[in-house]
Order: sequence, then structure tokens, then C-alpha cells
Amino acid sequence: MSTVDVRIENAIATLTLSRPEALNALNTAMMDELGAAASRVEHDPAVRAVVLTGAGKHFMAGGDVKFFAETMAATPNATDRRVLFERFVSRLHPVMTSLRRMPKPVLASVRGAAAGFGLSLMMAADLAIVAEDSYFTLAYANIGVSPDGSSTYVLPRLVGVKRAMEIALLGDRFDAKQALAIGLVNRVVPAAELDAQTRALAERLATGPTAALGRTKNLINRSLENDYDTQLQLEAESFAACAAGEDFQRGVTAFVDKKKAEFVGR
Repeated sequence: MSTVDVRIENAIATLTLSRPEALNALNTAMMDELGAAASRVEHDPAVRAVVLTGAGKHFMAGGDVKFFAETMAATPNATDRRVLFERFVSRLHPVMTSLRRMPKPVLASVRGAAAGFGLSLMMAADLAIVAEDSYFTLAYANIGVSPDGSSTYVLPRLVGVKRAMEIALLGDRFDAKQALAIGLVNRVVPAAELDAQTRALAERLATGPTAALGRTKNLINRSLENDYDTQLQLEAESFAACAAGEDFQRGVTAFVDKKKAEFVGR
């Protein structure tokens, strides 16, 4: 049975974490299937926007702690356990890299819990829309382990170092309003409206100038490491690449004619 359902419709790829009986907790099967799904939609030119969501009442409750317990019991030697878990965590790297690299917007749609790797996965998306009754915790400290899933890279860039330290070191749970206030999510909506508002936002992204949005995403991500002059040069190169594309022609023509542009993603 699949742990990640992939549905592509109207240029929107929806990746649904599908272990609702386990609060969509991450296991090895989900790792592999999520990696394959992310790679598939990254390289599919028909996909112009990606939605990450969870089946049932929750987004993801983090790693499968029962699996961790079983693994520890089966691996009593500390050295062997260290090697095994490093390999386990490293299997997530292609997923996170793909989400960050793909030249199309990724939207996380969250209800219920986004805990541990679930919070890491939400933060890896470009935008996050969440139900008002959703809640969050980085949680790793609660089981005596440090974070993974690129959260130690992304979190301080979203909320600042002091706030990131608080979230990571204390492992406290916080609600959607708090997540919005500190810049962790983009929109908080009534739970009953989450699906409809997710769809509306995804459709807006999927009908936008996909190539330009992808280049914008890349520019913003690279700005975190580049110096000022390098970023200026990259902006010039990216603008020029967009100007050579069909969507620029459509956008300029529509603006001059006082019409709504119909972008094709090129």
C-alpha cells in the first residue's frame, strides 16, 4: 500500500502523505516514496505547482518512534546503531534538495500536527497555508536527538537564531497564530476552508509565469549565501532569461492591452 499518493490535475501535483493510522509518521517506505514523488514532479514539465499535504486529521507527526524503538532493540551495538541511523537520515536528503531546487513553487497545506520531520517538511516548502487548529513542535529534543530534514538550516533563516534556539532546544508545542506571528507560515485559515483555500492558492501559482517563479525562488534561496554584487548579477541574468521567454511577451502585451495575462509557464 502506498504511503505517498500523487495526483496531478490542472498542472498541480498534490503529494499526500498517507499513513493516517500512524498520523502519517515517517518510515522507510515513506522516505523512499516521498523521494521518488518529489523527483517525479520536479522533472515533469506539465507540473507547474506542487502541494504537500497529509491524509486524515494530521500533516505529519514526525518520525515513526515505534520504528526507532524496534531498530534500537535489533541493534544493541552503539557503533552499528550510529551507522544505521546516519544512513536512515541521509535517505531524506534527496527529498529536501528536490523541494528546494525544483523550479516551481511548493505549497504545504497543513492541518493537525506538524511535528519533528513534519515541521521540517513544512518549512522546506516555499509557502505554507495552515488550518487555525493546527499545531507545531520540532520535538527532536523530546526524544533525545538533534533535528534533521534541513530544519537547522531553514528555521533560523525564517524566525531568527534566538527564536530557532527556543523552538529547537525546548521542543514546546505552539499553535497556528504563534506560527504566523513568528513568520513560520504564510496564512492561517479556518479548518473547514483549508482545502478550498489551498486549491485556490495552488491554482493561482499553477497559472502563473512558472519559469519566472522558479527563477525567483532560486534567487531568494541563493541570496542567503551570496554577497550583494553576486546577487545583483544573478538578478540581471535571471531577468534577461525571463525576457527571452514567452510569458514575458504575454505579460507585457496583456499589460499594454489592459487585459489579464494568460501565462503558459515558459
